[in-house]
Amino acid sequence: MSQDNIRAEVENILENSHIGTMATVKNNKPHSRYMTFFHEDLKLYTATSKETDKTEELEENPYTHIILGYEGEGFGDAYVEYQGKAKLNDSQELKNQVWNEYMKNWFEGPEDPNLVVLEIEPIGIQLMNKKGESPKTLDV
Repeated sequence: MSQDNIRAEVENILENSHIGTMATVKNNKPHSRYMTFFHEDLKLYTATSKETDKTEELEENPYTHIILGYEGEGFGDAYVEYQGKAKLNDSQELKNQVWNEYMKNWFEGPEDPNLVVLEIEPIGIQLMNKKGESPKTLDV
């Protein structure tokens, strides 16, 4: 499979799968949680509160592992394993861009001072479990 084909498959999954697991390191051990992701090109974004464990964990160790796309159908259900380096972005423009009505459960609005966006730059991306094929690595 060519890099163009792998990239197209990865971008399709990123476009159509917004909820995934995000792992950080807490007390020198993995710590995972479900998050909602948005993407631009291959960069991922997710909103969170400045007052969460993950922001503290990422300040200590900015590397993360994210899984997106698995639909629970089983064998052949393609998904993306995404290794990235995260940084906290407090840009009001970015907060406005990622804001949606579901966030009202946690924040007063896009101007909420506790709202921050995690900006995650890819350092490794693999397309996994595509109809039983071996993993395909996307060059980033």
